[in-house]
Amino acid sequence: MPVDRTSLLRAPLHGAISLIAALALGSAPAPVSAQSGALALRDSLPIGSNGLCEAQIKSPAAGDALFDRNYAIICQDAAASVGTLSVLGTVHEASLIAAAGGNCTPAPASVQPEGLPAARRWLCASNDGLQRVLIVGTRGSNTFAAYGVAAYEDALRLGLANLATGQLAAGTVEIPLTQAADARAFARSQAAAISAQAALTEAYRRSNSGEFAEAAEFFASAATALDGGDAVEAQLNAALQQSNLGNFLEAALMFVEAQQLVGEDPVLLRLSRNFEALDALNRDSPDEALLLLDTPLPPSATGLDDLQALTISSPLAQRLQAEQGNAINGAVGALSPLERADLLDAQGEYIRATALRSLGQLDASRTSLLRAQTGLAEVRNGRVASVLWLRAQILAERSAVAEASGNPAEAENLHRQAVTLVEASYPASPALASARAQLAGYLVRAGRDEEALELYRTLISDAETKPTAALRRLLAPYFALLAERGTDPQAANEMFMASQLLQRPGLAQTQAVLARELSGGSDEAAQLFRQSVNLARGIERLRARMAQDALDAEAGNQQAALDVAANREELASLQARQLDVQQQLAQYPRYRVVSDPRMELAELTATLGPNEAYYKLVMLDSAAYAIFARPSGSVAFRVGADVQQIGGMVDRLRDSIAIEQAGQTITYPFEVATARELYTALFAPVDGDLRRIAHLVFEPDGDLLRLPINLLVMDDESVTRYTARADDPLGDAYDYRGTQWLGRAMQVTTAVSPTGFRDVRGARASDARMAYLGLGSNQPLGANAVPNTGTRSGGTQDDRCQWSPGTWNNPIRPDELRAAESILESGGGQGTLLTGSAFTDSGLKVLPELDQYRILHFATHGLVTSPEPQCPPRPALLTSFGDATSDGLLSFAEIFDLGLDADLIILSACNTASGGGLAATREAGISGGGDFALDGLVRAFVGAGGRTVVASHWPVPDDYDATGRLISGFFAAEPGVSTTDALRRAQLGLMEDANTSHPFYWAAFAVVGDGSIPVRR
Repeated sequence: MPVDRTSLLRAPLHGAISLIAALALGSAPAPVSAQSGALALRDSLPIGSNGLCEAQIKSPAAGDALFDRNYAIICQDAAASVGTLSVLGTVHEASLIAAAGGNCTPAPASVQPEGLPAARRWLCASNDGLQRVLIVGTRGSNTFAAYGVAAYEDALRLGLANLATGQLAAGTVEIPLTQAADARAFARSQAAAISAQAALTEAYRRSNSGEFAEAAEFFASAATALDGGDAVEAQLNAALQQSNLGNFLEAALMFVEAQQLVGEDPVLLRLSRNFEALDALNRDSPDEALLLLDTPLPPSATGLDDLQALTISSPLAQRLQAEQGNAINGAVGALSPLERADLLDAQGEYIRATALRSLGQLDASRTSLLRAQTGLAEVRNGRVASVLWLRAQILAERSAVAEASGNPAEAENLHRQAVTLVEASYPASPALASARAQLAGYLVRAGRDEEALELYRTLISDAETKPTAALRRLLAPYFALLAERGTDPQAANEMFMASQLLQRPGLAQTQAVLARELSGGSDEAAQLFRQSVNLARGIERLRARMAQDALDAEAGNQQAALDVAANREELASLQARQLDVQQQLAQYPRYRVVSDPRMELAELTATLGPNEAYYKLVMLDSAAYAIFARPSGSVAFRVGADVQQIGGMVDRLRDSIAIEQAGQTITYPFEVATARELYTALFAPVDGDLRRIAHLVFEPDGDLLRLPINLLVMDDESVTRYTARADDPLGDAYDYRGTQWLGRAMQVTTAVSPTGFRDVRGARASDARMAYLGLGSNQPLGANAVPNTGTRSGGTQDDRCQWSPGTWNNPIRPDELRAAESILESGGGQGTLLTGSAFTDSGLKVLPELDQYRILHFATHGLVTSPEPQCPPRPALLTSFGDATSDGLLSFAEIFDLGLDADLIILSACNTASGGGLAATREAGISGGGDFALDGLVRAFVGAGGRTVVASHWPVPDDYDATGRLISGFFAAEPGVSTTDALRRAQLGLMEDANTSHPFYWAAFAVVGDGSIPVRR
C-alpha cells in the first residue's frame, strides 16, 4: 500500500507541544548547553552509559566549605542512596577514613577512576554489616572522594571520573538488578534523596528533555514537600505530565485539585490556564484549548501595578538566586513576577497558534506565533535560557504553517533550526528524538525517502529504551515507508526494532522480572532475587502510605501525624534490608548484567518451531502495521484497516458476544461478517502462510488487546452459509456450526512483547512436586441472596466502594474442579481441592507449600470492575471469608505476594483478562501499565510466579455447562499435549454443538505466555 503523504502532517502529540513547561515560574534550570562547560553547575549527573545510576546534588551541610560539593548516588532497584561523591578542598585521608567509621583496610584498585590515576582505595566494614568502599584522589587543589556500598563500586568509580575530568565518563555500570523498578520508581528514589527545591528544579530539567514519566514523579515529590505557590506550581506541572503521558483522567483530577489552590495569583492563574489548554491539545481538542485561552483572567491577574507589586516567596527567591547567571544567559538578577507573566503570555500565544493551525486557520496561527516570538524577545532581550525549548517548538510550529501554506523551503529550514536548537540544549534526550522525528516526517512528505530513513534510523539507534506515548504519532511516517518495502528483511527488522520502543502492557515488564528470577534455577540466588523484588514493592507501598498520611496529617488527623514518624523508621529499615539483599545478590554475575531489552527479528524467529509464526500488531496514530515472522522468513506490511476502523470492529464483535444489562449477561447473534472483515484486514497479505502453520503467537495492540482472535472467520463461505441459515424462518440465528474459525484451524497464544514471549519460553519449568491445586466454590454468607446471573461476574454492589454481602451468595459449583482433579489423579498426578469454607483469602496467603503446585485452577467469581463508577477498579477473585484479617477477596496486591512456582494458572472466572487500573498497581507496589488489558489478574499471577495464564475476555457462561465441559476437555488431553492444543480440542467440541457454537460459550479464554507448555507432563 503506497504512503499517503498528504495525511502525515499532524500536530505533535502528548507533550511534544508542551515541553515548554519549564518556563512556568521562571525557575527552570539551565539547559545542558549552558552547563556543559562545567559539570559543577549541574544538579544531576548520569553515571555510566547504561542509565542505571545518577548522582544528585545534596544540600550543603554544617561544616561544608564554600566550594565543597556532595552528591548522593541513586541506582535503579535501590530505594536508598548507595553512596556519596564529594569534591572538597584539601582534606587529609585520615579524616575521610574516620568519617567512614574508621574500620577501613587499604586495598588495591583494579581500575582507577579516569582523571585520578593515583587514587587510593579502602574496604570498610560498617555497623550495618554492609561492606563499603572508599576511594580518594586529588587533582589540583581539590580532593575527590567516593564512599558507598561495595556492590555499587562501578558507580562510585565512574561518578568520581565525572567530577575529576569535568566530563561525563564513558563506561557501563554493572550493579545487582532485578528490573522490577521502572523509570518512575527510579525517579521516585532520586526525588526522595534530594531536597524539595532540588526536586522541583530536576523536575523541570526532565520535563524539558521530554522525560515525562520521570518529571511527573519529581513534580509530585516536590508538591508534597513544598508549601504555598511552590507546591501549587509543582502540582500543576505534575498534572500536565500525566496529560503528556496520556493519563487524561488522572490529569483532570489533579488539575481540579490544583485549581482550588491557585487563588488570585496572576502567575499561577496563567500557568493553570496554559497547562489546561495544553492538556486539551494533548486530547486533540483544539476548540477547547482556544476556549480556555479566551476566558478572561480576573482583573487582579492582569493589572500591571499588581504584577509589579508582587513579592517572591523565600523558597522561590532562594531557588532563583541559585540559578542566577545560569538560567539567564548574560542577564543579571532573577526574573520578576511581571517577566514571568510575560513569558507565560507568550507561551499562551504559542498554544493558541498550535490550536488554530490544527483547525486550518493558518493566517491566524501565523499571527499568534509572531506574538509569541515577540513576547519572548521582550523579556531580557530574549536571553532567558530556560525558554530555549519553547523557541524550538515555535520554530517547529512555524514550519508546519509554512508547509501547509505551500512554502517547503521555509518549512525545512525552520525544522532544521529547531533540531539544532534542541540538540545544543538537550542532547541525547527524548526531546531531540521528537524534533528529529518531526523533520524526518517532513522529508517523507517531501518525497525524500532515503534522507528520512537515515534520520529515522539515527533516532531509533540513539533512543533510550523508555517508551513514550508521543512515538506512536511521530513514527507513523517511518512505519509507512518500511511497509512499502516490507518484503525486504532489513525493512521488516527495522520496523520490528522500532516497534519495541512503543508502550506495552505492564505485564511485559512483569514477565521479564519473572524470567530473570527463574534464569538460574531455584537456588539461593533466586531466593535473594525474590526478596529484593518484594522489598522494592514493600518500599513503594510504604511510600504511597506515607504520602497519604502526610496529607491526612495536614488535614488535622492526629493519628496520621503519629504514623508519619513510624513510617519513616519503617522505611529506613526496609531500605537497609534491601541494600543488604542487593549486596548478597551482587555475588551472582547473572543478576549483575542486563542487556538491551530490545531484540533483533532473527532472535525472535530462532525461538519459533517450524510450524509456528509470530504476528506482532502495531497500532500507531491512525494506521496499523504488522510484522509476520516465521523461521523461513519475515514480512512487514500495513494492515488493511485503520486504527479507528479496527476499534469499531472490535466493539461490534464484543457487543455481539456479551453485554451486561441490569445484572444479566445478554448475548446477541454474533457478527460473523465483521469477524471475517477483521480477519481479512489483519491477515490477507499472509493468509497463505498462515494456513500452513499449527501455532500462531499473536501479539495484539490497541483495541485488539481485549479480543481473542480465535473467533475470527477465515473464509467467505462461512459467512454465506451462516447468513442463509439466519435468514431462514426456520433457521437458528445462534447456530454457528461449520464456521471456519481461526481457532478451529490452529492453536493461538497471546504474547505482550517479543522479549516477554522469549523469556517465558526460555524459563525453566516448575519444580513443583504436586500436579494440581483447585480452588473455588466459596462459602455463601447466607443473607441478601441474589439470583443466579448465568455467568461468573459476581453479584450485586452497594453504594460505597465495597461489594455488598449478596456478592458472596452465588458460589460457582465445584464440579469442574473435581473433574480436573479426577482426570489428573487418574494419570498419576497428585491434586488438592480447596472449596467452601476452606477456600479463603487469608488461608491461601499462608498455605504451606503453595509453591509446590504445578497448576493452579480457580473457579470462582472475578470482580474486575468497581462497585460503582466513581470507585477505582481493584481486580480480585472472590473467596470465602476466613480469619479476622479476611475480606473475602483475593486482591491484585495479595495475588502478587503469593510465592508460586507454577507452569500454568487457570482463571475460570469472568473478565480475568481485563486491565488492572492505576490504584491496584500502586497498592501492589508496582508501576507502569495498569490501563492495558491483561494488566489485571493476569499480571498479578505472573508476578506471583505463574509462567502461563489462561484467562477470560468476558463473563464465563455456566449455561449448557459450557465452561465445565471446556475445562474438563482441556484437562482430558493426553500427557504431552500443549496448553493451546488442549484448549483448541476442548473448544472444537463446543463449536459443533448447536447450543454452544456461539463464540460466547467457547472463545472467551486466551492463553497468555507460552502456549506450547504441556498441560500434563
